[in-house]
Amino acid sequence: MSKIACVVTSMFEDVEYTKPVDEFKSEGHEVTTIEWEAGKEVTGKQGDATVKIDASVDDVKPEDFDALLIPGGFSPDQLRGDEKFVKFAKHFMDEKKPVFAICHGPQLLITAKSLEGRKATGFKSIAVDMEYAGVNFEDKEVVVCGNQLVTSRNPDDIPAFNRESLKLLK
Repeated sequence: MSKIACVVTSMFEDVEYTKPVDEFKSEGHEVTTIEWEAGKEVTGKQGDATVKIDASVDDVKPEDFDALLIPGGFSPDQLRGDEKFVKFAKHFMDEKKPVFAICHGPQLLITAKSLEGRKATGFKSIAVDMEYAGVNFEDKEVVVCGNQLVTSRNPDDIPAFNRESLKLLK
């Protein structure tokens, strides 16, 4: 089964973390949460989910993971301000490993300059940012680009997001 890195910090969109992670784990995949500080608890913006961070970004290598999950909310915008997270995410895109980004998740990939020429979607407020980053933006519940990138727009799209993400992990 796959080892999935999940970069997340406080103010993530609760269900954009919990529902994919629950699905991945139910299929036997291992999910490691990564933030600045291992052992810290981070809370979703709805206050429904609290996540204990497994590892610090300083203590992990992207080479040790098979795929990357980037939940939405305000978390990706905070993470993209730190070059360590930008480089971490860029590794997955450069190495053509599966990347699952929902809602505002693509913001981290924009900062990593990893979306040019790719098909993707995201929350409507970042559509123009994605287009400026060279994305072929599609306003659809899920967009799969090659055998690597799965993106969705919002929590309503989670069933399709999970379905297509799991397909890439098989």
